[in-house]
Amino acid sequence: MSKNSSISSSETAPPPHLDLATLRALGAAAPAQDCEACVPLRQPGWESLPAGFDHRSLLCIGNLATPARDGDEENATEPTTREYHPQGTHLWSERAPIAPRHAPYNRSQLWQSRCCGRLFLRYTEYGGYYQDERIRWFDPGLLVDDGC
Repeated sequence: MSKNSSISSSETAPPPHLDLATLRALGAAAPAQDCEACVPLRQPGWESLPAGFDHRSLLCIGNLATPARDGDEENATEPTTREYHPQGTHLWSERAPIAPRHAPYNRSQLWQSRCCGRLFLRYTEYGGYYQDERIRWFDPGLLVDDGC
């Protein structure tokens, strides 16, 4: 996917929900090479977003969180905190499956490099006294159908 053929998303509107088929299509079309701006993000597993990284070099193109039905936010269920690791991986594993209905993917967004079109997943980890933005390269080969 070239930087000119990406899904466009208004930077002020909420990002659209991305279903499994859309995630697979985006992953298949994404470039295999990254640019110099993305070198600090070249991590197969979750890592903290590097200090000093220019956030403006990424564009949010979609949300993995399941949206409330027909705007019914009042009756929406809270995303699960359970993780999905049927092969014995863990959150920090490079080969951990990307399971959209399980943590932390169910709170993640898909971002695209404005320079090279490379795709990344991002979410914010909220601790008692800190907030940590985490990022992971989106490897479509790790995407699993976990019921989304």
